[in-house]
Amino acid sequence: MNESNQKKFDLFTDSLRNIANSAEKMPCFDICTEWLTFFEDGHLSLSFTPGKATNDEIKSFFNTAEKTSWNEHDFNSYLQRNKEKLDKIEGYWTYAAKSYKIGIVKDIAAGKNEFIGFIVNTTNPNWSKQQVKVRIKKIEDNYQTMYFRGGDHSKRVPLLLINKDTIDLGFFGKWYKSPFLENKEEAVKWVVDDILPSFKILDKETNLLVLPSFSMKYKNQVDSIIEVNTALLEKSKHLIIDIRKNSGGLTTTFEKLLPYIYTNPIYTSGASILATADNIKAWYNPDVPGVSEALKIKLKEKVRQMNAHVGELYLLYPPDSIVLAHFSKNPQRISILFDRGSASAAEIMILNTRQSKKVTFFGQNSAGSIDYVEVLNIKIPCSYFSMLYPAVRYNSVDTHPLNNTGIAPDVIIPYDVPNWIEFVRKYKPSH
Repeated sequence: MNESNQKKFDLFTDSLRNIANSAEKMPCFDICTEWLTFFEDGHLSLSFTPGKATNDEIKSFFNTAEKTSWNEHDFNSYLQRNKEKLDKIEGYWTYAAKSYKIGIVKDIAAGKNEFIGFIVNTTNPNWSKQQVKVRIKKIEDNYQTMYFRGGDHSKRVPLLLINKDTIDLGFFGKWYKSPFLENKEEAVKWVVDDILPSFKILDKETNLLVLPSFSMKYKNQVDSIIEVNTALLEKSKHLIIDIRKNSGGLTTTFEKLLPYIYTNPIYTSGASILATADNIKAWYNPDVPGVSEALKIKLKEKVRQMNAHVGELYLLYPPDSIVLAHFSKNPQRISILFDRGSASAAEIMILNTRQSKKVTFFGQNSAGSIDYVEVLNIKIPCSYFSMLYPAVRYNSVDTHPLNNTGIAPDVIIPYDVPNWIEFVRKYKPSH
């Protein structure tokens, strides 16, 4: 916020407050979410945290969500009657985690180029049959999301890509024209398998390391993969690191990979926090799984320093350089693959590794969720929701802001290229 946008912000806030004053509970979630969009920050959001609420109470809360008159019986009849002239997006679609089955159909009332996706079946207690999950617009032969509602009904606008019988919504997963799975345990397993790190030999010169998440809970698995494949990494000519759709986590999750990427000292930008009592309390959580005792001691010292500077914008992380005494000359060449789903800690990895002489970046611009980091959680008056907000501000915001624009790759891969891994594997650098 600054002088140039304060008036616009005040008018925007007042207009939404007027709507909220006469709104039901459920629409207020959309109104609050819309208000947060003013700040254009990927780390700023509401989180559905119903606590001890029962499934019936949750369904009741979301009962006023948008619904359609379509049901499974009528939809089956429609598909049968119009099978020769259906749009390719019309039909049944199942989420990759198999926790949703939706029907996508033309919304005649809105116009021939709009489609709605409504719930046919789901294992998510937040949703009921006939509620609208997604609204899509077709422009010539291209499809784009008008909005998509997450598991907590939050309204989002992810990029939509269609490839044959697959709809890819990035962070919100892949949807397939396939049967619906009722088994909840198998559905959860599918989600987990989709974000596990993996290592694969592509050919005699090229290895592939896939890192879909930097969540702390995957650190041991990432470390283990690197350790098990040490011999391959140390003789590899080309390593592809795929961090597409990696929405972040902690930078310590990928630290054991740095010796294979490093060629020279890595400069890191300083970052500050507004040292308020609420921020300090929410920032320090000694119960996070996987935090070593040594790190806990460092965190406690940071808390002591913040408490000595309450009310100030305190330099929590001074500018520094990562200097490694021991590092590997191989892989000789490293290609890092990212897209608009690569955010937060994944972008920190990009900023750090682009200082290596081995690295070339491929894909599309990253998410642009890097100016403000370290997400904290605070309860708000509505008992069903908490607010997630980033408390730490990179000092580089003043000179090189990256929010929304993201980080550009060295080599752009068009979205219509079906296999990005193969594109990178076959790419011949000019030098």
